[in-house]
Amino acid sequence: MIGSEKIFPVLKQTLKASTADQTEAMLIAHDSQLTRFANNYIHQNVAETNAVLSVRAVMGNRQGVATTNDLSTEGIERAVETARLSASKQPEDPDFHGLTESPAAQTIPVFDEQTAGFSPEERARAVDIICRKAKERSVIGSGYFKTSTVETAVANSLGTMNYHVGTVADFSMTAMTDDSAGRAQASAWKVSELNPEEIGDEAIDKAHRGQHPRKVEPGEYTIIAEPYVTEDLVIMLAWIGMSAMAVQEERSWMNERMGKQAMNSLISIWDDGNDPMGCPSPFDYEGVPRQRVSIVEKGVVGSPLYDTYTARKENRHSTGHATPLGFGLGPFPLNLFMAGGESTLEDMVKSTKRGLYIATFWYTRPMHPRDAVITGMTRDGVFMIENGEITHPVKNLRFTQSYVDALANVEMVSRETQRITWEFEQGINFTARIPALKISAFKFTGSTV
Repeated sequence: MIGSEKIFPVLKQTLKASTADQTEAMLIAHDSQLTRFANNYIHQNVAETNAVLSVRAVMGNRQGVATTNDLSTEGIERAVETARLSASKQPEDPDFHGLTESPAAQTIPVFDEQTAGFSPEERARAVDIICRKAKERSVIGSGYFKTSTVETAVANSLGTMNYHVGTVADFSMTAMTDDSAGRAQASAWKVSELNPEEIGDEAIDKAHRGQHPRKVEPGEYTIIAEPYVTEDLVIMLAWIGMSAMAVQEERSWMNERMGKQAMNSLISIWDDGNDPMGCPSPFDYEGVPRQRVSIVEKGVVGSPLYDTYTARKENRHSTGHATPLGFGLGPFPLNLFMAGGESTLEDMVKSTKRGLYIATFWYTRPMHPRDAVITGMTRDGVFMIENGEITHPVKNLRFTQSYVDALANVEMVSRETQRITWEFEQGINFTARIPALKISAFKFTGSTV
């Protein structure tokens, strides 16, 4: 960890070195440690420390970006000049009106000393327990145990100066037999909140129960979707349409649905970078404080997410959802939530006369973004439900389904929610806290042999 007392002087030095009309300096520093295992053995332990400075230079209504991890005076000056030259060679953008001055973001205490200092030996002890369990049950286990510290700081020549530090712990396991698989994952900003043995047991149990699956015919089924499925639903909706850029370009599923009841009233989805129930980051990559944005409220589609560029097109203010300029995504949610309900997974199964219990979706791809039509496969555990009981495992299926329609067909939502984090880019994490769902109608178009 570098600390704000060393990071702020680097940002100030960057701004001072620039001769552009306006300048923004962003530094992302991360310390990541990963223990990876496969075939019930630890095979890799790696650690990475890096600090990347991104410089955005503004020349009129042109902008250019340069990045470096050389934080020497020469390295900083080189990046500043490269960004200025890049800006000078860009075409003019009449919709770009410069940077914005942002107030100080609130401090969110999500740095955990134990997580930051978690040792390879401590990770190995946790992994060893579940590898032994997998071997005892004739299951092959693989996965990872990761702990990291991330620092983010943004400053610009208009007076913005923000800093945040947080920790993340993530454990994931996939268990396999000759004809089945099971997966489980959980994340937290405190490693003490993770129970690797419990996560491993979940994956092993699914793989064990999923052996000797039977083929079922494709068609429309009621499904019980574990949180890993719900995660895919919200991530895909984020990817193809929660951004104001996607709405302005008329390629979002939110187009023509805002203000309308498009999903079941049990469904509420929002992004909140200040909620410690996720993995918070209180400001975006322009230094703008993040706001809580209601994307769906009791089934009614709300507003998209804005950065400064998209907000100014509509005479609005940024909601604090800018991504780094080079990403090309426009505003994007990094701390998504879906509201829990009043049910348990057991309640959902008992209420189902005939349907499928599904653990995970895999290799999902958009086919029609405006209607959120997605195709993909089931994975890591599919089970038949008959007369309120899980009766036997079934082979994987391919689906083609509108995710908006799927959420319109939700009948039950689990009380318990699960936090899942994955690394979107080095030092940039995406977190979703989501429940399990019962969906009354979901379309499967093919099956495996």
